[in-house]
Amino acid sequence: MKVTQHLWFEKDMKAALDLYVSLIPGSAIEWIQAIPGDTPSGPEGAVPMASFTLGDQRYMAIQAGPLDPFNHSFSVMVECDTQQEIDRLWDALGEGGSTEQCGWLRDRWGLCWQIAPTRLGELMSDPDPEVGRRVTQAMLKMVKFDIEGLEAAARA
Repeated sequence: MKVTQHLWFEKDMKAALDLYVSLIPGSAIEWIQAIPGDTPSGPEGAVPMASFTLGDQRYMAIQAGPLDPFNHSFSVMVECDTQQEIDRLWDALGEGGSTEQCGWLRDRWGLCWQIAPTRLGELMSDPDPEVGRRVTQAMLKMVKFDIEGLEAAARA
């Protein structure tokens, strides 16, 4: 049995996948091909599908016009070890999109991402509940995560 996330793009699927796999190490587009038959979204050859990986996660995608837009009920979370990784992903994925509180952003295709430091989970699960509380309060004030700010809150 295999589990694969599936993304439905209204348009520009190939551009989105090219960006995603360029940003996440260990990622690749495995194939892109048109559906070989007529579909409700278009005639034979007009609806592309793709198989790709982002890091260690498998995905499928389809570009089949408007249906339901992406929303917060599905997001891709990327845990980063360094502030430089957070900054790089935040800038690239946020270009043409929008940013939100607590490390969330929506890319130009509408897909929701959570760009979070690996350290956040470690700090929030500290055995001292006061550390977790302070880190949570600091996190709630951030848009893009700042690892040093989280560390400072933990030490305060």
